[in-house]
Amino acid sequence: MGTWTTRGLRGSTLEEMINRTNEKYREKKLALVQKIPTPITPININKETSQITLAYFEQKSTVDYIGTVQGIPVCFDAKESATDTFALQNIHEHQVTFMRDFEAQDGISFLLIYYTARDMLYYLRFCDLWRFWMRAKEGGRKSFRMDELDPDYFLPKHRSLMVPYLDMVRLDLLAREDEGS
Repeated sequence: MGTWTTRGLRGSTLEEMINRTNEKYREKKLALVQKIPTPITPININKETSQITLAYFEQKSTVDYIGTVQGIPVCFDAKESATDTFALQNIHEHQVTFMRDFEAQDGISFLLIYYTARDMLYYLRFCDLWRFWMRAKEGGRKSFRMDELDPDYFLPKHRSLMVPYLDMVRLDLLAREDEGS
C-alpha cells in the first residue's frame, strides 16, 4: 500500500494531481484522458471581476474523466473519504448507470478514491463498486470499509507520476482475462 508524503492532497489538489498525471501519460503516448467539465448556467456575475458568484448545473454530470488507454476506452471519477469507510451516497445513481453502460461497451470504468486520513489512493474496479452498490440497494450497508477492499489495488508510490493509475488499469485488465469477462 502506497502513501504520499505531500500535505494538502484534497479536493482540487487531487484533481490537479490527476490532471498532471494525465499530461505525462499523454506526453509518453500511453493514454489520452481528459477532465470532463460540468456544464453550468451562471445566475449572478460580479461585473467588476467577471467572476460567477451564483450558478446552477445544467445537467447531471457523468464522470470526472474519460479517454483511451492504448485504444481501450476508460472513464473514472475521483472521490475522497476522510475515514476508512466510504459512503455510497458520494456516488450518484446516474454515474453508476453511466459507468455500467460504459462497461457494456467494452470500456473500463473505475473510481479513484483518496483516503485523506491515511494519505492513500485506491483504484476501485467497477465490478467491486457494482457489488457494493447492489448490496446497498438490497438493504445492506450503504457504505464499504477499507478492509473490504483488495489490497492489490492501492496505488503505489511512483517516482515521476503523482497518481499512477495505469498500473491498476493493467491489473484490472489481467483480472478481467482471468475472470473471463
